[in-house]
Amino acid sequence: MLLTLALALAGPMVTEPATAAAARIVRIDEVSATRASLFVDSPAMGRTVQVDVLHPAGGGSRPSYYLLDGLDPGVGQSTWTNATDAEAFFRGKNLNVVLPVGGQAGYYTDWQQDDPHFGRYRWETFLTSELPPLIDATFDGNGVNAIGGLSMGGNAAFILAARNPWLYEAVAGYSACPDTGLATGAVMFSIANRGGNPLNMWGPPGSPAWAEHDPSRMADRLRGKAIYLSTGTGVPGPHEAEVKPQLAENIFLGGPVEAGVNICTLNFDRQLRTVGISARIDYSATGTHSWSYWQDTLHASWATIGPAIGA
Repeated sequence: MLLTLALALAGPMVTEPATAAAARIVRIDEVSATRASLFVDSPAMGRTVQVDVLHPAGGGSRPSYYLLDGLDPGVGQSTWTNATDAEAFFRGKNLNVVLPVGGQAGYYTDWQQDDPHFGRYRWETFLTSELPPLIDATFDGNGVNAIGGLSMGGNAAFILAARNPWLYEAVAGYSACPDTGLATGAVMFSIANRGGNPLNMWGPPGSPAWAEHDPSRMADRLRGKAIYLSTGTGVPGPHEAEVKPQLAENIFLGGPVEAGVNICTLNFDRQLRTVGISARIDYSATGTHSWSYWQDTLHASWATIGPAIGA
């Protein structure tokens, strides 16, 4: 899995809540008593977007955890449900877990221009304005939210939390880099490597839009939230001892990527401490950029995220 370090370059600006859009659910597939696939007609995206929801079997008011995928999301379902035990882990917990499907290399943001390869990406509007009212109305959401993600999705989670601080009580990043200044080159490469034009996202690096999507420069907007980050070092660890088809990829690609994440996390940790913001950051002496470790840290993060939203 290639580097998913995210985000933008610089400056402070928080967007105001967008005017409610006329998004609507066109279909719900009940996968099981505790899992549903929603198909949402999104005016912002100009298409129907699939969103999977893990939810309790019974009724009752509950918070929601928006959990984002990485650079190469799953087909037909979130990779969180395909590659980890997330479905079993959250079963029995009193919350909705909201899993957007799709969005390859889109950083879950509003792109300035439609991209010839990816089409229209207006993920921030979809996730922060269009989708939450539908989730709350359909799955008894109480308006209390957290957001998290792995790699690209973790970068995006911190961007969305900093730009929309009224919407989230907690934010988590699993092998994420919320310091865009360090990640700019990786972000540009990751988009271009998948056929997109990175200039269509926020324009050229150094432009105001990059500055408006940099959590490291908007850290004060995370004050008061429960914050969780995790990182390995890229050194092969316990999961590399397991014989898996992706073993070589984890070591030779996931190792260097996670080493970069580790540097970024250390820097972001220092920035948070400088402005007096507390966070739980799990540093591991080993570990590559791979799903077995994200499953572990998803479990570990719940002691931070769950209580913050009353789950």
